[in-house]
Amino acid sequence: MSRGNIAIWFDPATQWYAPSKGKQGRNQTYSDAAIQCCLMIKSLFRLSLRMVTGFVQSLIKLCGLNWIAPDYTTLCRRQKHINIAINYQKSSDGLHLLIDSTGMKFLGEGEWKRKKYGPEYRRQWRKLHIGIDAKTLQIRAIQLTTNNVSDSQVLGDLLNQIPQDEQIDSVYTDGAYDTKQCREVIADRQAHAVFPPRKNAKPWKDTKSSSLDRNELLRTVNLGSSASQAGHYGKNQAIIGEVWLKLRCTALNY
Repeated sequence: MSRGNIAIWFDPATQWYAPSKGKQGRNQTYSDAAIQCCLMIKSLFRLSLRMVTGFVQSLIKLCGLNWIAPDYTTLCRRQKHINIAINYQKSSDGLHLLIDSTGMKFLGEGEWKRKKYGPEYRRQWRKLHIGIDAKTLQIRAIQLTTNNVSDSQVLGDLLNQIPQDEQIDSVYTDGAYDTKQCREVIADRQAHAVFPPRKNAKPWKDTKSSSLDRNELLRTVNLGSSASQAGHYGKNQAIIGEVWLKLRCTALNY
């Protein structure tokens, strides 16, 4: 039986300690890779910072490495400023990017307690925006904002996370991104905007190519010929839903 069997290994070649910067002042003891490793374990197993220190130290001992785990105060301080690089496989034949967002509650009671006893204080939310490779299901772009930031405001930042030398073939999302700004930033990356106009949308009067394409799409939708795009949209929503499910099961506490 291999069900429930977990093996965690550390690569001995990992730079656990931070290199000297050759500048005045005290250098950091641990590298970003070490801090990120501890925070990943914390998120995956939902541990407190104190428990992470002991857990990681036991794993290091089992691997026979001469390392020391960061203490919880170091993790608490460094987690606020660490830059996390997302590993990904670069698309070779044009990237098909799926964009979506979801709400994350980070303060407040659970739904059962709220329904049975009533709320004690106001819940607080954050909004997580992601861009997914439709072919590999890899997360290629991610942005965390407050819940009052609209989806369309973040699209440019998400696309900027894709290297300029990588071709974006198309961007799939929903009607919340049907704005002039969104269609222009997609056109700037020479990509196709594949999402429906908003409900009760009206033609745009400017003559930019992105606006003309959108007006043509609007005419097509009004004529009732949007079955093909609806099929694409339904398929992409299913892919996005699968990725959200994986995130919820591993790291995110909704």
